[in-house]
Amino acid sequence: MKKLVLLLLILISGSSFAQNDAKRISQYNLENKVGIQGYDPVGYFNQGKAVKGKKEISVSYQGVTYNFSSAENKNAFLKNPSKYEPQYGGWCAYAMGSTGEKVEINPETFKIVDGKLYLFYNAYFNNTLKSWNEDQDNLKEKADTNWKKIYKN
Repeated sequence: MKKLVLLLLILISGSSFAQNDAKRISQYNLENKVGIQGYDPVGYFNQGKAVKGKKEISVSYQGVTYNFSSAENKNAFLKNPSKYEPQYGGWCAYAMGSTGEKVEINPETFKIVDGKLYLFYNAYFNNTLKSWNEDQDNLKEKADTNWKKIYKN
């Protein structure tokens, strides 16, 4: 009887993980399941700049693959993934706060606020990080609310 209960718990938890992974894959800003266009999420924090990751040094976390520039960065990520994952599934933070839309980003345009990574659209003379900086607190609050609505559905 104990084995049957244990087997059911494993099946239920495995199904839950698969559903969570599928949701992240469908809602996050990914290219072939790779986050941040292959940039190293830890590099933003410990090097203070966007650093391209390597396919050979990667990890899949809840359905999202992240590439790293070094094994040390990969190990730091594995110890605390939520610390390094970008906010709003890697979509433009300004657009998420301003209009609630998922807008592409330029991985080299970023800001770390309260220990969290925010990414921004920056192309065609439109750097949304500048607009974000003008009203950060308000936009962050709206972006948090909008992302919860998007990710919940």
